[in-house]
This record gives sequence, structure tokens and C-alpha cells, in this order.
Amino acid sequence: MAVKVIIGAFWGDEGKGKCAHYEAADAKVSIRSTGGANAGHTIVVNGEKYAMHLLPSSILREDVKSVIGPGVVVDLEVISNEIKTIKAAGIKPNLYISDRACIVLPTDKKMDGFVENIRKTKVGTTNRGIGPAYAAKDHRIAIRMGDFKSVYCGDIVDKLQCNVEFAMLFDFDPYRKHQYFEKLYNYLYEYIDEIIPYICDTQKIINRALSKKETIIIEGAQAMYLDKDHGDYPYVTSSNPTAAGACCGAGIGPMYVTDVIGVMKAYCSRVGEGPFQTELFDEVGEKIRELGHEYGTTTGRPRRCGWLDLVRAQNAVMVNSISCWCVNHIDTIGKIGNQFGSIKVCTSYKYRGKEIDYVPIDSQNAKPVYKEFTGGWDTTGCKTYNDLPVNARNYIAFIEEYTGVPVKYIGIGPADTDVIIKK
Repeated sequence: MAVKVIIGAFWGDEGKGKCAHYEAADAKVSIRSTGGANAGHTIVVNGEKYAMHLLPSSILREDVKSVIGPGVVVDLEVISNEIKTIKAAGIKPNLYISDRACIVLPTDKKMDGFVENIRKTKVGTTNRGIGPAYAAKDHRIAIRMGDFKSVYCGDIVDKLQCNVEFAMLFDFDPYRKHQYFEKLYNYLYEYIDEIIPYICDTQKIINRALSKKETIIIEGAQAMYLDKDHGDYPYVTSSNPTAAGACCGAGIGPMYVTDVIGVMKAYCSRVGEGPFQTELFDEVGEKIRELGHEYGTTTGRPRRCGWLDLVRAQNAVMVNSISCWCVNHIDTIGKIGNQFGSIKVCTSYKYRGKEIDYVPIDSQNAKPVYKEFTGGWDTTGCKTYNDLPVNARNYIAFIEEYTGVPVKYIGIGPADTDVIIKK
């Protein structure tokens, strides 16, 4: 039996979907455990490009049970459209949606935008309603997927009325109360017919797989430094996208976890606001964005780009118990080295007059200290680790030495076949 957790080591967009799709080849169950439609991943299979926000990347493998766990907040419109897209591609969704997963309502999106507008310091929300949906869950007024399947799960009308009253705290026009209720009611029943066949008790599926000692993949969303407890608060998401949070959102105890795969790029990128020690504002940063196609799957926003930060990578190892790395865009950073003559990697920070090797709570005051690698490389035609140019292998070896964690997967292109396994 193997339970493998796949988590992002930085700020998301590291290529977790590609890694999860690859790992799912040997799995029976793959679980999306946290987050909502604010996440996104792009997978290229057989030349076809698939961009998804809620469906696990394993959905492209019909022999794998793809589960949306109870820790996810579900946008009915998004998931309905994604199911239709997969069907149109000739794929039969082997999909199971937890009856405990909560729903994102249109009023959640309205509140998301309202709160962002009143903040003096913007956090860069996607306005997908994720934070308010998790808040409704904490307030115990959220509508769960199981509310459509069983009379024992509560009265949807009562819950809708609670959500309307909550939304009215942000909209003081009393004449809109009826409009809100009608809009929410119609929204729920516009999409539920498409989704209801997939709603079930996913814990039974997971428990059965555990008892049979089958391989399970837990596909995390977002990443370590977007975690609301361990990330760059307040520039974070509203769930816990760490390895521990992924286990909780999936419904799997930590004793079953055999591997935690940390996914990073050979450089760093970030969408939205927040500290970014190694961010580049020059021609190099622009070239990384161009070569790496660094634009958000969910928002389309250009990503901020910079050098690899191994201080943050090492911290991610400690918090998540990362047992191996998947390093993507080795091809991209090699091209940067070829064009500009060198590549830099952050190995420590200058902070309040000292040199430190950890991420402080006020990390915006930490300045990077770099190690420089001369030259670059070209990965064209490489199929094995030994095929990689010596400069690329030295770069990978330094990541392993600094973090104390081996690199297992090396991404050298966008397709699912553009992966080198280091043995």
C-alpha cells in the first residue's frame, strides 16, 4: 500500500497536476482534498491540453477513482462545466464527490469582492468566493453536497435563509433580500442535476482502498506559503494546503502516508500580493515569465517570477515531511542560464542585521543572499538523468544537498511525457 501526498512547496502553480496525473498511473484512488475553484492545473496528454479547477487531474484516467474530498468547497457551475468538458472529450468521469463537501454560493463571491475592496492592503483574492464559503462552513450555515441526497442532512431552505441574512450584512438594501434568496435557490437547482449522480459517502471508497492496501494519491491544491497558518498571512488562501491539511481534507490518517512529494519549479513564481524575496523586476524576470508561460490557469494573470528560494524550500520540507522532490521547468531555467550567463539560488536571508536560514513572520524584511551558478544548459533530447548536461545535474544535486531531500521527478517540458525519473 502507498498513500502519496502531493503538495506545492511555494505559492502554487508548481505543476502539481502534472505530477498527480503521472503518479495516478499506479493508483486506484486519487483525491482532491482542499481549496476550491480558485485553484487550477493544466495537463497536456497526447497533445491535448486540459485546464481544470476542481476535478482531480486523475479524471483523465478512467481506471482511477477520482474523489473530491470533504475539505473542498465546490462551485457548482464550474464543476458542472468541467464534467461536460470531460464528457465531450470522450472521457467517462470516474468521479465521486463527498456528500460532506460544502458549496460556494453566488453571495460568497459577492462578499469576497466586498471584503477585498474595504481592505487597505489587498491580498489579491481571485473573487471566487472561497474565503466566505469556508467562513460559512465555520459558521455552520453552509450547504453541503449531501443536502441534496438525504432528508437527514438539514433543510436547504433554512440554510439558504441563513446565508441570505449573512449576505445582507454586506448589502444593506432590504429590498434585495428576496432577490438573493431566489437567486441562490435557482442557482442550486440549475446545476445539481448534472452533479447529483456523483455525490456519495467518499469515506467508504477511501476506507475500502486502505483495507485493500491499494495506492492512493492525495492531490493538494495551492501550496505551502498560501496556508492560512504557515503561509504569508494575510496573503494566503482559506484552507490548509500543507500535507497535514491534505490528509484532513481527504479523510486519511497520517499513519497511512508513505510519501510526501513536494513540487517546485527550478525558479519561483507567485500570483497576487505578498512577500517574494527573490522576485525579479528586470529583463531576467520577464524572460522567465515568457519561457515558462507564467500566466494563471484560473485568473490568466501574469505571474511574478524570480530565482529559486531554497530557504523556503527547506522550511517546506520541515512543515510537510517532504520525502522527495518533483522539480519542474529545469529546461526553462537552463535557457535562462544560457541567455544571461548565470543562474542564482537563494541560500539565506539578511534579516535585522543577521544572516538567517529560516522564514521569519515578517519575511518582507528579509533580503536574499545568493549562490551563483555559471552558465546554463539545453535539455533537448534528454530521456534519462545521465542524459542531462552536467550543469543541470549540478543544479539538481545542489537542491538535494541543501534540502536533504532527493529529487525524484525532473520536468523538462509541458507534456505528461516530459518527465525524467531520477533513480
